[in-house]
Amino acid sequence: MKKWSVDLHKLIYTHVLMIGIPTLFYLCLRIGGLPLVNIHMAIATFFLFSSLMILLEASTSLFRRFAVQTDKPASDRWDALVRPIKTAFGIRGSQRPTPTTPLPRCSIIVVAYLPNEQDIILETLRQILSTVYRPAAGLEIILAYNTPTDLTIEDDLSVFAQVHTELRLLRVDGSNSKAENLNAALKIVTGEVTCILDADHHPSPDCFLRAWRWLERDYDVVQGRNIIRNHGHNLLTQNIAVEFESLYGVSHPAKSFLTDSTIFGGSNGYWRTSVLKRIRFNPTMMTEDIDATLRTLLNGYRILHDRSIIATELAPIDFNSFWFQRKRWAQGWLEVSFKYQRRVWKSKHLNLKQKFYWTYLLYYCVVYSLLALQILPLILSLFLFHGYLPPSDNAYLWFCTMITFFSGIYQTVVTMRVSYIRYPIYYFAQHAVLIFLYTTLKNMISVVGLYDHLHGHSHWVVTPRGKQPTRSVSAEVPPVLAPVGGMGSRE
Repeated sequence: MKKWSVDLHKLIYTHVLMIGIPTLFYLCLRIGGLPLVNIHMAIATFFLFSSLMILLEASTSLFRRFAVQTDKPASDRWDALVRPIKTAFGIRGSQRPTPTTPLPRCSIIVVAYLPNEQDIILETLRQILSTVYRPAAGLEIILAYNTPTDLTIEDDLSVFAQVHTELRLLRVDGSNSKAENLNAALKIVTGEVTCILDADHHPSPDCFLRAWRWLERDYDVVQGRNIIRNHGHNLLTQNIAVEFESLYGVSHPAKSFLTDSTIFGGSNGYWRTSVLKRIRFNPTMMTEDIDATLRTLLNGYRILHDRSIIATELAPIDFNSFWFQRKRWAQGWLEVSFKYQRRVWKSKHLNLKQKFYWTYLLYYCVVYSLLALQILPLILSLFLFHGYLPPSDNAYLWFCTMITFFSGIYQTVVTMRVSYIRYPIYYFAQHAVLIFLYTTLKNMISVVGLYDHLHGHSHWVVTPRGKQPTRSVSAEVPPVLAPVGGMGSRE
């Protein structure tokens, strides 16, 4: 509670600076007879550009898919009619490649901070060991964890590891971060392909086969699709579930489709182990995954997003956890932006399209939260000046406003169309209604994150993990992976 009260103070302080003072400034300008329509149009243009990018990403993700067979017969009359039209416009989708070589030995590194995740770690390991298909060359699971004190769960893990010989336990003494746990695990990993998972992530059984079809074709990292499995807990988890479907089912795939470049999201990522050992992770960064992403791309390696590689995870279930998780993400993006943007512009490994897109992701998304909030003091000053909000006759402002609101609704509809889990329709309806408030809240958190970053505050607040149902330890082992190409196609 004390920590939350500190951030509440920061929230009030930063938004007095960002909204209160500008409102008074704009009001004084209006009283002085100065029109503010040019400022309003500039901010509207900023919203318009962002909205057009959302429309582009959503439309691209609606029609293009990396992981779908495109030569299958039409399923109905409508499909038979639409498929040739799509093909004529070049939006038929990419042919899902079939692996030509056997899947090599694979490793999974599960990263955990046990005092926080001791209630869920056994369930995660059971899920992996009982469902993930084993390559003929072998599979190992490394649990890389840190804990400040000895825990009873460690005894349970030791018994579990005796039952499942593929499991290796690695307690990283002296570690204070996920990055340090990962770097320690990289010293002992033996697989040619390495999957990184957070302690709450449950991967799909065929995850390695789906990733291998890209890794054997000169990609170095394949990022999968993360979805929320505790989505029904409350209104917050419902909105996070739709948001994650929008991120991992629409926005991130679009980056792959449009620029052949995307983000390693920290979990459910599949690496060539040789590349991962060269990149490693920086424990001083707030978001070690985005930092690793930029270093990977700047070193000439390639990252692809395949949204058919599914892993489920747990969303924060209360506002306090959500606040500190998103503030850390905002600070992490700031760190990466300030550190790497110039290197992106100078990079010989990125083409012009990729440089533009990463500039958009880094600097543009950093300043978005600051500039987006400026619409509020403009409107407040107008209300204070007139005593009401007079209707505008500026056609450009109306156009920008309509496109801005339409883009959010359109993105939500596309998300509903391509979502992996068929959530109840009311999830998407309430998200479309709340998206403006939800986005404003995230912008507010980003502003506080910027304040903390400028003041050197980088304290990591751990996101609590909810307790999961448990089952008895089983020695049952899943079968060896089917022959190459033997798995069915599923999106």
